[in-house]
Amino acid sequence: MPFRDADRSLRDIADAIGMIEQFTLGMDFEGFREDPKTVAAVERKLQIISEAAIRLGSEAEGRCPGIAWSDIRGIGNWLRHQYERIELPVIFKTVRDDLPPLKAAVVRALGPPGTNPRGVSLG
Repeated sequence: MPFRDADRSLRDIADAIGMIEQFTLGMDFEGFREDPKTVAAVERKLQIISEAAIRLGSEAEGRCPGIAWSDIRGIGNWLRHQYERIELPVIFKTVRDDLPPLKAAVVRALGPPGTNPRGVSLG
């Protein structure tokens, strides 16, 4: 995948995580469970993260090593095809425990604002 396309997918992941952070800010599990709009919004953003990870393909491992990319790709299928078996504690745990390190890895891979994918300044 060309860097530009890979960067787009990485930005999509970072943006989706940022929105999930906004949706769930200050929420505990009980608040999350009792708010179906937030649950639906978080599930949708997790699907976007999953799809962006699929589009990254093998480049994901190279750009963000140490991330469980197969799990990230799989959560979208789980949300789409096994929706009747979705367990909200798993979704909430993913948001609280798994998204922060993913976001940090993606931000590192993108480099500082105004740089290309290899961290070389564009200015």
